[in-house]
Amino acid sequence: MESNRIVVSEFGTMAYPDPCKNIFSKAFTYLSHVIPEFTDNCLINIIKFGDDYYASSETNFIRKIDPNTLETLDKVDYLKHITVNLATSHPHYDSEGNTLNMGTSIGDKGKTKYMFFKIPSSAAIPEKDKNKSPLKHAEVICSIPAHRLLNPSYYHSFGVTENYFIFVEQPLKLDILKLATAYFRGVNWASCICFHEDEKTWIHIIDKKTKKPISQKFYTEALVTYHHVNAYEEDGHVVFDIIAYKDNGLYNMFYMANLKKDFSDESTMDTAPTCKRFVIPLQTDKDAGVEINLVKLPQTTAKAMKDKDGNVSCQPEVLCEGIELPRINYNYNAKKYRYIYASYVEWRPIPTKIVKFDTVTKTMKSWSEDMSWPAEPLFVPHPDSKDEDDGVILSVIVSSDPKKQSFLLVLDAKTFIELGRASISANIHIDLHGIFIPDQTAGQ
Repeated sequence: MESNRIVVSEFGTMAYPDPCKNIFSKAFTYLSHVIPEFTDNCLINIIKFGDDYYASSETNFIRKIDPNTLETLDKVDYLKHITVNLATSHPHYDSEGNTLNMGTSIGDKGKTKYMFFKIPSSAAIPEKDKNKSPLKHAEVICSIPAHRLLNPSYYHSFGVTENYFIFVEQPLKLDILKLATAYFRGVNWASCICFHEDEKTWIHIIDKKTKKPISQKFYTEALVTYHHVNAYEEDGHVVFDIIAYKDNGLYNMFYMANLKKDFSDESTMDTAPTCKRFVIPLQTDKDAGVEINLVKLPQTTAKAMKDKDGNVSCQPEVLCEGIELPRINYNYNAKKYRYIYASYVEWRPIPTKIVKFDTVTKTMKSWSEDMSWPAEPLFVPHPDSKDEDDGVILSVIVSSDPKKQSFLLVLDAKTFIELGRASISANIHIDLHGIFIPDQTAGQ
């Protein structure tokens, strides 16, 4: 506001040199944007590393926060610990408390690759390093090359099972050359991502023990996915569920010109989210003929068939449509599970309901209220739970009713009956993702 212009480059808008600067300052500014320093606008999720919590986006910068006071603390650069320029905001946590994540390394030693890395739990960090960033102990688990050196895939999350990582290399891709010249060309970084509808979506199953992808190549038709739901192993297969779109229409809806349009039934989304289940056979018969279904699991319509080149084409089972921002009982992460908790979207990208989807019966329970817009539902298990859905659902509800405050909703996860709500007298926005942090002193 003091400068009366944008001074920080963000994903959708570039900041350009002050016209009053001399030519040398301007030249330096342009050269410094050849390899962009991405934003630390950490608006997507909260990640736990060790005992610390960080606000994150998908760039190499994260911000340590105090979960009690919400004070913003250290700015942390992934690149000082591990060579990733981009990283997901959807890590996984294993049974030992380690944090598992993946990121893209752009042009490191002339290679563009996807890297899987681990941040150890606080128990595994030496006492002398307890006050240092847990990222100092980051360990690269494995890496795989991008299908195209100068066009790495955009991704928002990934899947894990007990023995494997699942990475969907989709044809929504980042153009490195366009990225490097964006500042000179006067365009934003967002324009450097393009959907290639004629390309395949490659499915990588990476063995945690060998640290390499399994040799068989798997693919499906072109799609766009942001959120993995869950994954598990069953009778020689890897099963994973994702929320998928037929194209990048959702991505385009968030340009300002589209956001400023009046939402109505006539301005419906071009592409709706669909929950799809893929089933990957880990051992494929070398002599299996073309178009022979290699999936041997009962109770699924998902298929996997060899093509004439020996690669396996995967056709998913459609579980349901219209859900996004999926969450599960995380105690069932990487295990066979039943319930998905999600936001429900109809003709616009703003959720209108919270739903519980049963993957076995294919039925749904829902919660909604007039002029109430729910955020992602977060499942919190009962401390002594025995059933997968024994717990509560938390969701921040934004109210557009001037007579009603926004509130935190608490639902019984089994019945979806409201247990309570906590209103707040402040203007809040619909959030993307959140985290529940148990009170460490509650049992004392």
